[in-house]
Amino acid sequence: MVAMTVELRNVEGTEAALGWAGGHTIVVDRPEGRAGGQGLGFNGAQLLGLAIGGCFCNDLRYTAHADGVRLGRIAVTVTVELDGEPLLATSATMTVLCETLDGSDPAPIIERAKATCMVSNSLKVGIPVSILPRAPEPA
Repeated sequence: MVAMTVELRNVEGTEAALGWAGGHTIVVDRPEGRAGGQGLGFNGAQLLGLAIGGCFCNDLRYTAHADGVRLGRIAVTVTVELDGEPLLATSATMTVLCETLDGSDPAPIIERAKATCMVSNSLKVGIPVSILPRAPEPA
């Protein structure tokens, strides 16, 4: 089994959070005027859409690389539908444009990437999410 951990902390002087994994960072916030948000970063629905689409873009590259096919342009659009109280993601739709540099049909690469995409496949089967309190860190 492999485990991946990310960290988030509040950004001093704002109500936003800074998240990181390794040397990569991202700002998470609510839209300006919503619950103290200043629109400084992505909200949860946007992050979910980026996770779905970003993982798929990576899997297109992994699949093409394994097949010895070089990819050109990739364009992925993800729409996350939200509904209810509390607000929940009820569905996501992803459209994919993928071009190969040799002009071959990209459909088999798209299909294999779909079969191996960790984020979308995890969401399809559902995963348990545990939320546990943690003691404050020493100053």
